[in-house]
Amino acid sequence: MKRRLFVIIAILAMVGAACSNDNGDGGGGGGGTTGTTGGGGGEITVGVSWNNYNEERWAKWDEPAIKDALDAGGASYISTDAGSSAEQQLTDVENLISQGADALIILAQDGEAILPAVQSALDQGIPVIAYDRLIEEPGALYITFDNVEVGRLQAQAVLEQVPTGNYVYIKGNSADANADFLRSGQQEVLQDAEDAGDIVNVGETYTDNWDPALAQTEMEQFLTENDNDVQAVVAENDGMAGGVVAALEAQGLAGQVAVSGQDGDAAALNRVALGTQTVDVWKDARELGKAAGEAAVALANGTALADVEGTAAFDSPGGNAMTAILLTPIAITPDNLNVVLDAGWIDQETLCQGVKPGTADACG
Repeated sequence: MKRRLFVIIAILAMVGAACSNDNGDGGGGGGGTTGTTGGGGGEITVGVSWNNYNEERWAKWDEPAIKDALDAGGASYISTDAGSSAEQQLTDVENLISQGADALIILAQDGEAILPAVQSALDQGIPVIAYDRLIEEPGALYITFDNVEVGRLQAQAVLEQVPTGNYVYIKGNSADANADFLRSGQQEVLQDAEDAGDIVNVGETYTDNWDPALAQTEMEQFLTENDNDVQAVVAENDGMAGGVVAALEAQGLAGQVAVSGQDGDAAALNRVALGTQTVDVWKDARELGKAAGEAAVALANGTALADVEGTAAFDSPGGNAMTAILLTPIAITPDNLNVVLDAGWIDQETLCQGVKPGTADACG
């Protein structure tokens, strides 16, 4: 009932949100709007709704790739930042529509709460791309990396390093379907070891907004509850892995406990080189942004969902038959750090900061 009341209030807020924010030159604060790319004449305008622009990868990798693809397609770019507010994001989407967006790319804060705004856009003939996070709407194009496979890769690397012992699971935001996609992939790999009693789940929790500080607090609690008897932590992204490692460092356990992550954050890749993070599943966000930008232009020009290049059928957890583009992730461990170096994702100085010579091949 509370959720329904919230949605009704949010819809009323959207109706009243006719005015748009002034253009700025960055991701901005909650509800802020960036400028256009200025490329290709701007006959098509694509609006991007970021849930929280402060996360490292959005500004560094995803947004530039989206802008480049829009430039190449003769489209202009506008965006808003909801500042981790599901209610603000509803208003943001309406603002993007009022500014003339011909297509929308939405990184959802809450995949359920955003549905009224998505339906409003579709009803007005404006195509919607669910970017990196699922929105349970068959009319939207879902573009992401294969998050179940990300979970499998995380679990495989951790299990290889720690085939027996106590495991902790630090999951992402409960309102984000990716948290459950990742967890399901992890469990596919770890189920047999659990059934055999080789590994034991001694702690598992969702983490609001994938917050690193909250993940650190959660890990501190799990360490206290288990008298530090934890051998592996399956953390679902790099930010939270950083919080986990901080908690482990405080107990002198960093480098002794296996830790997973994903996203390819510079700090996390450095932790892989240092040996305090076991695996970082790399999702080249440049490819994701490029795919979304190209798809947005195609959809704005009238291309049907199923005719967008690279799409395939996708059965969602909510039972919806959707159209999706699923890209392939890569597990980065100390043995293949050269992959991200060779791709220009990170420079050697950043990757190898503080790494002792001879401990990681990529660092000499």
